[in-house]
Amino acid sequence: MTPWLTVVGIGEDGFKGLGKNARRALLGASRIVGSQRQLDLLPVCIRGERQLWSSPFSLEPVLAQRGEPICVLASGDPMLFGVGASLTRQVPSNEMLIIPAPSSCSLAAARVGWPLQEVVTLSVVARPIAALNAQLFSGVRLLVLSNDGHSPAAIAALLCERGFGPSRMTVLEHLGGESERRIDGIANDWTEPLIADLNLVAIECLAEPDAPRLSRLAGLPDAAFKHDGQLTKRDVRAITLARLAPVPGELLWDVGAGSGSIGIEWMRAHPSCRTLAIEADAGRQQLIEHNRDALGVPGLQLIRGSAPQALAGLERPDAIFIGGGVTRDGVLDTCWAQLKPGGRLVANAVTLQSEMTLMAWREQHGGELTRIHIAQAQPLGEFDTWRQALPITLLDVVKPFDA
Repeated sequence: MTPWLTVVGIGEDGFKGLGKNARRALLGASRIVGSQRQLDLLPVCIRGERQLWSSPFSLEPVLAQRGEPICVLASGDPMLFGVGASLTRQVPSNEMLIIPAPSSCSLAAARVGWPLQEVVTLSVVARPIAALNAQLFSGVRLLVLSNDGHSPAAIAALLCERGFGPSRMTVLEHLGGESERRIDGIANDWTEPLIADLNLVAIECLAEPDAPRLSRLAGLPDAAFKHDGQLTKRDVRAITLARLAPVPGELLWDVGAGSGSIGIEWMRAHPSCRTLAIEADAGRQQLIEHNRDALGVPGLQLIRGSAPQALAGLERPDAIFIGGGVTRDGVLDTCWAQLKPGGRLVANAVTLQSEMTLMAWREQHGGELTRIHIAQAQPLGEFDTWRQALPITLLDVVKPFDA
């Protein structure tokens, strides 16, 4: 069918910067939807009815006009953190045409001379700024789409808090327009000059010598988490996550999440990994909320309650970790029933009772049992000796596709 919806990427240079196809679509549209700033870029020769996005934002005003020739305006490339990506989830590809303009990230990379394929692009437009924490590594270059004129100062403060105060920042306003401006500085010395709401921040990350080294691989230092003692320790955590085997786009249930360490490291493995952390204790819920922001995964969803009751109605997971509560009636069986075919279930046990529960459950469903012994060298008088931590029994089972 002929597309009824056209998404036009428009830059700061306005209508004059558009190509022939984009101009033709706008001239033929009966309705044009966009922000006030975008609509103001159009000349009077565009006769279609101009409509602002609703507040709160919704695609319904566009979807309700299906079949009518409509243009939606987007800033730059509609498929880069833009409305085009949202519309493609609702409108079949044969019903819409997307005409991109150069994205602000492309323009910024050109201004600062960074190869775009070597840069991490992020957006804090209506998104938690804490997501930057997962991307901070010395030598990494970031392009961050700002939410408003206060975003650069907030980013500078976050960099300083994480030990990246020496990082170089470049703020680029109104890229591609007559009012384009560049502001350079260091995060430690950022003084929050008056900055336009439409801006992008280019960051060359440089860490202080004593900044925590937080790899994206499993097994962050225990000190990276706030906890009350209920924490899957570093070495056991790395072994557990190796068996959970996070893959991009997959969902984990972290049942009896404690401080949330397993679910947080699952999400740090890839930006598209998701976690539902189930925790009943109010104090530990606060710890999870702190840890998810501090370690750059603010999208981790906290489910307040106890398994198995709190599991009802949740999206089915690709993997499940049970860190506590395996002896509670129905927890293992409910998790197994809700796990997707081919999914992985990993449960850790410390007590004899929980270990016996795992052994009995394995008799019915199979899987592997592993006993983990960790010892650390610690002082004993003038000498050193091995201090044995409590052994951990780990059940690892993959759900058959015909189960």
